[in-house]
Amino acid sequence: MKILNFGSLNIDHVYKVVHFVRPGETLGSLSYEQFCGGKGLNQSIALAYADAPVYHAGKIGYDGQMLLDKMSDAGVDIQYVIKTDDVSGHAVIQVDEKGQNCILLHGGTNKQIKKNEIDSVLEQFKEGDYLLLQNEINMTGYIMERAKHKGMKIVINPAPMNKDVFDYPLRLVDIFIVNEIEGSELTGQSDPDLILDKMKEKYPKAAVVLTLGPKGVRYRGKDEEHSVPADTKVKVVDTTAAGDTFIGYFLGMLTKDKSVLEALRTACRACDICVSRAGASSSIPRMSEIIIE
Repeated sequence: MKILNFGSLNIDHVYKVVHFVRPGETLGSLSYEQFCGGKGLNQSIALAYADAPVYHAGKIGYDGQMLLDKMSDAGVDIQYVIKTDDVSGHAVIQVDEKGQNCILLHGGTNKQIKKNEIDSVLEQFKEGDYLLLQNEINMTGYIMERAKHKGMKIVINPAPMNKDVFDYPLRLVDIFIVNEIEGSELTGQSDPDLILDKMKEKYPKAAVVLTLGPKGVRYRGKDEEHSVPADTKVKVVDTTAAGDTFIGYFLGMLTKDKSVLEALRTACRACDICVSRAGASSSIPRMSEIIIE
Protein backbone atom coordinates (compact mmCIF):
# COMPACT_ATOMS: atom_id res chain seq x y z
CA MET A 1 0.00 0.00 0.00
CA LYS A 2 1.44 3.35 -1.11
CA ILE A 3 0.51 7.00 -0.59
CA LEU A 4 0.57 9.43 -3.51
CA ASN A 5 0.52 13.05 -2.42
CA PHE A 6 -0.33 15.19 -5.44
CA GLY A 7 0.46 18.49 -3.81
CA SER A 8 1.92 21.96 -3.79
CA LEU A 9 5.56 22.94 -3.53
CA ASN A 10 6.34 26.53 -2.55
CA ILE A 11 9.34 28.70 -1.78
CA ASP A 12 8.55 31.10 1.06
CA HIS A 13 10.33 34.47 1.01
CA VAL A 14 9.98 35.92 4.52
CA TYR A 15 10.75 39.56 5.27
CA LYS A 16 10.68 41.03 8.77
CA VAL A 17 9.49 44.63 8.68
CA VAL A 18 8.68 47.45 11.08
CA HIS A 19 5.21 47.63 9.57
CA PHE A 20 3.49 46.31 6.45
CA VAL A 21 4.34 48.22 3.30
CA ARG A 22 1.78 50.95 2.59
CA PRO A 23 0.57 52.01 -0.88
CA GLY A 24 3.27 54.06 -2.62
CA GLU A 25 5.85 53.32 0.09
CA THR A 26 9.31 51.80 -0.31
CA LEU A 27 10.39 50.08 2.89
CA GLY A 28 13.61 48.31 3.81
CA SER A 29 13.29 44.95 5.56
CA LEU A 30 14.94 44.13 8.88
CA SER A 31 15.83 40.63 7.69
CA TYR A 32 15.19 38.08 4.97
CA GLU A 33 14.88 34.29 5.12
CA GLN A 34 13.93 31.66 2.58
CA PHE A 35 12.07 28.47 3.47
CA CYS A 36 10.56 25.44 1.78
CA GLY A 37 6.79 25.49 2.04
CA GLY A 38 3.44 24.53 0.62
CA LYS A 39 0.85 22.31 2.29
CA GLY A 40 1.76 19.51 -0.08
CA LEU A 41 5.44 19.58 0.87
CA ASN A 42 4.69 19.79 4.60
CA GLN A 43 2.28 16.86 4.48
CA SER A 44 4.70 14.70 2.50
CA ILE A 45 7.43 15.38 5.04
CA ALA A 46 5.06 14.52 7.90
CA LEU A 47 4.17 11.26 6.15
CA ALA A 48 7.84 10.42 5.66
CA TYR A 49 8.61 11.20 9.31
CA ALA A 50 5.74 8.87 10.25
CA ASP A 51 7.62 6.15 8.31
CA ALA A 52 4.91 5.96 5.64
CA PRO A 53 5.62 5.02 1.99
CA VAL A 54 4.97 8.45 0.47
CA TYR A 55 5.46 9.53 -3.13
CA HIS A 56 5.14 13.21 -3.98
CA ALA A 57 3.83 14.35 -7.37
CA GLY A 58 3.85 17.96 -8.46
CA LYS A 59 5.79 20.50 -10.45
CA ILE A 60 8.62 22.92 -9.70
CA GLY A 61 10.51 25.53 -11.70
CA TYR A 62 14.17 26.27 -12.34
CA ASP A 63 14.40 27.67 -8.82
CA GLY A 64 12.94 24.65 -7.02
CA GLN A 65 15.90 22.35 -6.37
CA MET A 66 15.82 23.23 -2.67
CA LEU A 67 12.29 21.81 -2.51
CA LEU A 68 13.43 18.50 -3.96
CA ASP A 69 16.39 18.38 -1.61
CA LYS A 70 14.20 19.07 1.42
CA MET A 71 11.78 16.26 0.62
CA SER A 72 14.45 13.79 -0.41
CA ASP A 73 16.39 14.39 2.81
CA ALA A 74 13.19 13.68 4.76
CA GLY A 75 12.65 10.36 3.01
CA VAL A 76 9.97 11.35 0.47
CA ASP A 77 10.12 9.64 -2.94
CA ILE A 78 10.37 12.53 -5.43
CA GLN A 79 10.52 10.64 -8.74
CA TYR A 80 7.13 12.05 -9.82
CA VAL A 81 8.02 15.72 -9.34
CA ILE A 82 8.45 17.43 -12.71
CA LYS A 83 11.03 20.19 -13.15
CA THR A 84 10.42 22.98 -15.70
CA ASP A 85 12.03 26.21 -16.86
CA ASP A 86 9.26 28.32 -15.33
CA VAL A 87 9.11 29.75 -11.80
CA SER A 88 8.06 27.65 -8.80
CA GLY A 89 5.10 28.48 -6.63
CA HIS A 90 6.14 30.99 -4.02
CA ALA A 91 4.95 33.31 -1.29
CA VAL A 92 6.16 36.78 -0.33
CA ILE A 93 5.55 37.08 3.41
CA GLN A 94 5.86 40.23 5.51
CA VAL A 95 6.11 39.74 9.28
CA ASP A 96 5.80 42.86 11.43
CA GLU A 97 7.16 43.57 14.90
CA LYS A 98 3.97 42.22 16.50
CA GLY A 99 4.33 38.90 14.72
CA GLN A 100 1.42 39.52 12.37
CA ASN A 101 1.90 38.58 8.74
CA CYS A 102 0.54 39.33 5.30
CA ILE A 103 1.13 36.98 2.40
CA LEU A 104 1.22 37.40 -1.38
CA LEU A 105 0.99 33.99 -3.04
CA HIS A 106 1.93 33.11 -6.62
CA GLY A 107 0.85 29.66 -7.81
CA GLY A 108 3.64 29.31 -10.39
CA THR A 109 4.25 25.74 -11.48
CA ASN A 110 1.71 24.46 -8.93
CA LYS A 111 -0.94 25.70 -11.36
CA GLN A 112 0.61 24.22 -14.51
CA ILE A 113 -0.05 20.51 -14.07
CA LYS A 114 -1.36 18.80 -17.23
CA LYS A 115 -3.69 15.85 -17.80
CA ASN A 116 -1.07 13.69 -19.51
CA GLU A 117 1.30 14.25 -16.58
CA ILE A 118 -1.41 13.18 -14.14
CA ASP A 119 -2.22 10.07 -16.18
CA SER A 120 1.46 9.13 -16.34
CA VAL A 121 1.84 9.32 -12.56
CA LEU A 122 -1.36 7.46 -11.76
CA GLU A 123 -0.30 4.56 -13.97
CA GLN A 124 2.22 3.71 -11.25
CA PHE A 125 -0.42 3.24 -8.54
CA LYS A 126 -3.13 0.66 -8.04
CA GLU A 127 -6.37 -0.17 -6.28
CA GLY A 128 -6.13 0.31 -2.51
CA ASP A 129 -3.35 2.90 -2.64
CA TYR A 130 -4.08 6.28 -1.04
CA LEU A 131 -4.27 9.60 -2.88
CA LEU A 132 -3.79 12.70 -0.71
CA LEU A 133 -4.89 16.11 -2.01
CA GLN A 134 -5.05 19.69 -0.79
CA ASN A 135 -6.32 22.78 -2.64
CA GLU A 136 -3.13 24.45 -3.84
CA ILE A 137 -2.69 22.92 -7.32
CA ASN A 138 -4.75 22.88 -10.52
CA MET A 139 -6.53 19.85 -12.04
CA THR A 140 -7.60 18.54 -8.63
CA GLY A 141 -11.00 17.38 -9.87
CA TYR A 142 -9.45 15.48 -12.76
CA ILE A 143 -6.93 13.83 -10.45
CA MET A 144 -9.77 12.66 -8.19
CA GLU A 145 -11.77 11.20 -11.06
CA ARG A 146 -8.84 9.31 -12.57
CA ALA A 147 -7.68 8.01 -9.18
CA LYS A 148 -11.14 6.75 -8.24
CA HIS A 149 -11.37 5.00 -11.62
CA LYS A 150 -8.27 3.06 -10.55
CA GLY A 151 -9.80 2.21 -7.17
CA MET A 152 -7.54 4.43 -5.10
CA LYS A 153 -8.69 5.76 -1.71
CA ILE A 154 -9.08 9.54 -1.87
CA VAL A 155 -8.19 11.70 1.14
CA ILE A 156 -8.69 15.45 0.85
CA ASN A 157 -7.73 18.36 3.04
CA PRO A 158 -9.59 21.23 1.28
CA ALA A 159 -7.19 23.96 2.35
CA PRO A 160 -7.01 26.78 1.63
CA MET A 161 -10.79 26.67 1.45
CA ASN A 162 -12.36 28.59 -1.46
CA LYS A 163 -15.16 28.28 -4.00
CA ASP A 164 -13.11 25.97 -6.23
CA VAL A 165 -13.60 23.14 -3.71
CA PHE A 166 -17.33 22.98 -4.48
CA ASP A 167 -16.54 22.19 -8.12
CA TYR A 168 -14.58 19.07 -7.18
CA PRO A 169 -16.32 15.65 -7.32
CA LEU A 170 -16.45 15.44 -3.52
CA ARG A 171 -18.76 12.41 -3.73
CA LEU A 172 -15.63 10.43 -4.60
CA VAL A 173 -13.83 11.26 -1.33
CA ASP A 174 -13.16 8.45 1.13
CA ILE A 175 -11.77 10.58 3.98
CA PHE A 176 -12.26 14.30 4.59
CA ILE A 177 -9.78 15.95 6.96
CA VAL A 178 -11.08 19.42 7.81
CA ASN A 179 -10.77 22.03 10.55
CA GLU A 180 -13.72 23.96 11.97
CA ILE A 181 -13.52 26.72 9.36
CA GLU A 182 -13.37 24.30 6.43
CA GLY A 183 -16.10 22.14 7.95
CA SER A 184 -18.29 25.19 8.41
CA GLU A 185 -17.74 26.33 4.81
CA LEU A 186 -18.65 22.88 3.50
CA THR A 187 -21.79 22.52 5.60
CA GLY A 188 -23.03 25.96 6.64
CA GLN A 189 -22.85 24.83 10.28
CA SER A 190 -20.61 26.01 13.14
CA ASP A 191 -21.22 23.52 15.94
CA PRO A 192 -18.91 20.47 15.64
CA ASP A 193 -21.79 18.00 16.09
CA LEU A 194 -23.80 19.71 13.38
CA ILE A 195 -20.79 19.87 11.06
CA LEU A 196 -20.31 16.12 11.42
CA ASP A 197 -24.04 15.47 10.96
CA LYS A 198 -24.19 17.55 7.79
CA MET A 199 -21.00 16.08 6.35
CA LYS A 200 -22.37 12.56 6.79
CA GLU A 201 -25.66 13.65 5.24
CA LYS A 202 -23.93 15.16 2.20
CA TYR A 203 -21.18 12.53 1.83
CA PRO A 204 -22.55 9.33 3.42
CA LYS A 205 -19.77 7.09 2.07
CA ALA A 206 -16.96 9.21 3.49
CA ALA A 207 -15.29 9.23 6.89
CA VAL A 208 -14.82 12.70 8.40
CA VAL A 209 -11.95 13.85 10.59
CA LEU A 210 -12.72 17.22 12.20
CA THR A 211 -9.74 18.88 13.87
CA LEU A 212 -10.60 21.36 16.63
CA GLY A 213 -7.24 22.86 17.62
CA PRO A 214 -6.86 22.95 21.42
CA LYS A 215 -10.13 21.00 21.72
CA GLY A 216 -8.67 17.95 20.00
CA VAL A 217 -10.21 16.01 17.14
CA ARG A 218 -13.47 14.28 16.27
CA TYR A 219 -13.92 11.35 13.89
CA ARG A 220 -17.05 9.93 12.37
CA GLY A 221 -16.94 6.95 10.04
CA LYS A 222 -19.41 4.39 8.78
CA ASP A 223 -19.26 2.15 11.84
CA GLU A 224 -17.34 4.09 14.48
CA GLU A 225 -17.00 7.48 16.12
CA HIS A 226 -14.17 8.84 18.25
CA SER A 227 -13.15 11.96 20.14
CA VAL A 228 -9.53 12.52 21.16
CA PRO A 229 -8.53 15.53 23.30
CA ALA A 230 -5.46 17.66 22.76
CA ASP A 231 -2.82 17.92 25.47
CA THR A 232 -3.73 21.11 27.32
CA LYS A 233 -0.37 21.12 29.15
CA VAL A 234 1.57 21.81 25.95
CA LYS A 235 3.03 25.32 25.66
CA VAL A 236 2.05 26.55 22.21
CA VAL A 237 4.92 28.31 20.44
CA ASP A 238 3.88 28.18 16.78
CA THR A 239 0.90 26.46 15.16
CA THR A 240 2.37 26.58 11.64
CA ALA A 241 2.27 23.10 10.03
CA ALA A 242 0.26 21.64 12.92
CA GLY A 243 -2.58 20.59 10.63
CA ASP A 244 -0.14 19.17 8.08
CA THR A 245 1.60 17.20 10.81
CA PHE A 246 -1.72 15.75 11.97
CA ILE A 247 -2.66 14.68 8.45
CA GLY A 248 0.70 13.04 7.79
CA TYR A 249 0.66 11.01 10.98
CA PHE A 250 -3.02 10.06 10.82
CA LEU A 251 -2.79 8.78 7.26
CA GLY A 252 0.62 7.24 7.90
CA MET A 253 -0.77 5.15 10.74
CA LEU A 254 -3.65 3.91 8.60
CA THR A 255 -1.18 2.53 6.04
CA LYS A 256 0.33 0.45 8.85
CA ASP A 257 -3.04 -1.16 9.57
CA LYS A 258 -3.38 0.67 12.87
CA SER A 259 -6.89 1.28 14.20
CA VAL A 260 -8.53 4.63 13.57
CA LEU A 261 -8.38 5.43 17.28
CA GLU A 262 -4.65 4.67 17.45
CA ALA A 263 -4.06 6.75 14.33
CA LEU A 264 -5.93 9.69 15.87
CA ARG A 265 -3.99 9.46 19.14
CA THR A 266 -0.65 9.26 17.38
CA ALA A 267 -1.51 12.19 15.11
CA CYS A 268 -2.61 14.30 18.08
CA ARG A 269 0.62 13.55 19.92
CA ALA A 270 2.67 14.51 16.87
CA CYS A 271 0.64 17.71 16.63
CA ASP A 272 1.30 18.52 20.30
CA ILE A 273 5.03 18.29 19.67
CA CYS A 274 4.78 20.36 16.47
CA VAL A 275 3.05 23.33 18.12
CA SER A 276 5.67 23.41 20.90
CA ARG A 277 8.32 24.37 18.32
CA ALA A 278 8.88 27.29 15.97
CA GLY A 279 8.88 26.86 12.21
CA ALA A 280 6.95 24.97 9.57
CA SER A 281 8.44 21.72 8.22
CA SER A 282 11.28 22.08 10.73
CA SER A 283 8.79 21.68 13.60
CA ILE A 284 7.39 18.33 12.41
CA PRO A 285 8.52 15.54 14.76
CA ARG A 286 9.90 12.18 13.73
CA MET A 287 8.28 8.91 14.73
CA SER A 288 11.00 8.20 17.28
CA GLU A 289 9.78 11.22 19.29
CA ILE A 290 6.18 10.04 19.55
CA ILE A 291 5.26 8.45 22.87
CA ILE A 292 1.65 7.42 23.43
CA GLU A 293 0.71 6.98 27.09
